[in-house]
Amino acid sequence: MISKIIRILIGLLGAALGTTVYVFLVKYFPSVFVGVNDYKYIISIAVALIFGIFFYVIGPWIISKVRDSVKVLDKEISKYPQSDILLGTVGLIVGLVIAYLIVGGIGTFINIPVITAIISIVVYLFMGYLGIRIALKSRDDLFNINRLSRLTTSLNKEKQPKKETIVKQIPPKVLDTSVIIDGRIADICKTGFIEGKLVIPRFVLNELQHIADSSDDLKRVRGRRGLDILNSIQKELDIEVEISNADFEDIPEVDSKLLKLAETIGGKVVTNDFNLNKVAQFQGVEVLNINELANAVKPVAIPGEHMLAQVVKEGKEQNQGIAYLDDGTMIVVDGGRKYIGETITVLVTSVLQTPAGRMIFGKPKN
Repeated sequence: MISKIIRILIGLLGAALGTTVYVFLVKYFPSVFVGVNDYKYIISIAVALIFGIFFYVIGPWIISKVRDSVKVLDKEISKYPQSDILLGTVGLIVGLVIAYLIVGGIGTFINIPVITAIISIVVYLFMGYLGIRIALKSRDDLFNINRLSRLTTSLNKEKQPKKETIVKQIPPKVLDTSVIIDGRIADICKTGFIEGKLVIPRFVLNELQHIADSSDDLKRVRGRRGLDILNSIQKELDIEVEISNADFEDIPEVDSKLLKLAETIGGKVVTNDFNLNKVAQFQGVEVLNINELANAVKPVAIPGEHMLAQVVKEGKEQNQGIAYLDDGTMIVVDGGRKYIGETITVLVTSVLQTPAGRMIFGKPKN
């Protein structure tokens, strides 16, 4: 339906063009049409019909050519920055306005229509092109003025009295194999508690791949889980991840390479390996231990407090029962053996903090 409407419009434009051509020829070449003045209206209508039908017939070809031209034009325009296009458009408009003023002045001195038309076309083309060129040439000057304005604003702000602040660059976080396999690092990154760039050494990736290709089923599952965690962090989380190709061939152990890399780039090691944590502290490398974070966010139990817990198994000592909180904290219930499989109220008697976590000791309330 739309294509037919466009063809009709093209036909009407053709009819208008034919009428215009006929009127122009009659006006400026009257000697050719001396004997047809009595039929000029009929001839005008005939010419309009001929041009209209001709343009209607070739309408699909015109539409196809216009579409191809638009595609080519769009492809060419997309090669240039938006700022250049905007400046070029402004320059073209200014050039055409100036050309209009010039052509108006020329028309008062030259009364020959053909020459005036030719000069007008040349002036419009020249001034339009000149306006575009001048606008694009002035681009750097305009941007320099903008930069100068920003610099002046910045200097004025520096002159104003303000409190001195020390902006400390966020150090990158180097992940070790254990924390990647553990998987909790992804959840911690989602919460936003890990800031800065995550650095994953190439030798850690190689170790993960070696574990994922292991013949042992458990190791293979852990290795593949670690690789899935890395893919999740890289694709789903809004955090910068860098694969470091740095390697220290004179250091055979992966943990030692990890500490050396963190020391070299001024980063922190993220791990849940207790032994690596101790070695890093000895070498002066900062460490973020996931287990320490987990223990820090566990709820604090106070002696004399009551809590509900389900006794799931017997303890090492006589009549002891073992229960667990939702976060995995173990509760040793003195005299809780007979309540195995039941949920009881436990009275907290003491709390023991160990490097591996927190242990709560208690007894049944009754």
